[in-house]
Amino acid sequence: MEIGNYSATNEFFLMGLSQYPELQLCLFVLCLIMYLIILLGNSLLIIITILDSRLHTPMYFFLGNLSFLDICYTSSSVPPMLFIFMSERKSISFISCVLQMVASLGLGSTECVLLAVMAYDRYVAICNPLRYPIIMNKVLYVQMAAWSWVIGCLNSLVQTVLTMVLPFCGNNVIDHITCEILALLKLICSDISMNVLIMTVASIVLLVIPLLLIFVSYVFILSSILRISSVEGRKKAFSTCSAHLTVVILFYGSALFMYMKPKSKDTKTSDEIIALSYGVVTPMLNPIIYSLRNKEVKAAVKKVLSRCYMY
Repeated sequence: MEIGNYSATNEFFLMGLSQYPELQLCLFVLCLIMYLIILLGNSLLIIITILDSRLHTPMYFFLGNLSFLDICYTSSSVPPMLFIFMSERKSISFISCVLQMVASLGLGSTECVLLAVMAYDRYVAICNPLRYPIIMNKVLYVQMAAWSWVIGCLNSLVQTVLTMVLPFCGNNVIDHITCEILALLKLICSDISMNVLIMTVASIVLLVIPLLLIFVSYVFILSSILRISSVEGRKKAFSTCSAHLTVVILFYGSALFMYMKPKSKDTKTSDEIIALSYGVVTPMLNPIIYSLRNKEVKAAVKKVLSRCYMY
């Protein structure tokens, strides 16, 4: 494949994991199955939160936002990834690469803020149950979700614009499975210290600070749960919070590994595996975690399915 004959401004070549040609078909099948589970699981979660009036609460509103976000996030990266796995040329157009980077950065940043918002919702529900309907009124929780999307999109636009206005070195080979901003920055010829600074600040604001807020929230939540006299009440609170905490650990763990670890010039295979983790595996597990550990979701699913069976 003569990569040098193609213009870097027209297309890029995604060569991540291409050193394992024998795994391409396995990766294609595995990612396709996970993508279908993501679409089915998250769509079902959105549908039941809309159809079941008992789930018209702030927690399930945020959960619906998370499901919609995961569908959009994976739809921006997984279909091109599947094409790359089965293609010999492994190319992606410049515009498609930029759009993919905008979507992944924007939606990933939004999820960081949204998970912190969900932790605050659980804090108010468990630590201030009597005031919960007053504090988490519809205006507030809609605004909190909206600001999560706005902050994520603004971060994405700023970082993408600052990256794409810089000159590339003529090398259009991206040593990654997607148009990840960290991989693209390695192709820039000029000084990227400003980009690195802004990315570091964004990582602190959107990763470290929300994670600290979640940790503090759960310290208060745990102390409140332990004071609940009812065994059934403690079990319900633990079940709801443990589901959210599992999602937080999966998402933030992989994201922190990618964006806060010391950078090396060569992309490691572990980076690509971690990218698959938070880009495909975590969105697939989100609806499974929330549905399997939540009696209200199970009851809503049974209600919707029985209604469909009757018709």
